[in-house]
Amino acid sequence: MNLEQIKASIPHRSPFLWLDEVTELTDTRIVAIKYLPEDLPVFAGHYPGQPIFPGVLQCEACFQAGAVLIAQTAEIEDGLVPVVTRQNNTQFRRVVRPGETLTLEAELTERLANAFFMRGKVSVDGKVSVRLEFTCAAAAIE
Repeated sequence: MNLEQIKASIPHRSPFLWLDEVTELTDTRIVAIKYLPEDLPVFAGHYPGQPIFPGVLQCEACFQAGAVLIAQTAEIEDGLVPVVTRQNNTQFRRVVRPGETLTLEAELTERLANAFFMRGKVSVDGKVSVRLEFTCAAAAIE
């Protein structure tokens, strides 16, 4: 999926859209990519002089990948979008620097009505930076 297809799936937009492309999509799994340019504004203020990409934004990128998975594969009511309702067992394993590329993976492990239980992983060059579990619910955001 390209950027326009991602935008058609979820409501996020720049500067808070943390996906550039989807490279794999099945009924239960998604793999997406986010390129982190060296001039990304968040780097100017997050550890100036030794910038790192915030762990919370890595989690958000994984949430967005999960939302695309749900939007593309699950039958949900019109007007509802996936919204994160829970985050568990988050482990930060590696610092992410300007110029690196995130690989975002989310896997649907269980669905109960409009609740989607997921496991996620963020990595750079095959090295895990974040592992997490999260839940999304299909909700109206009006």
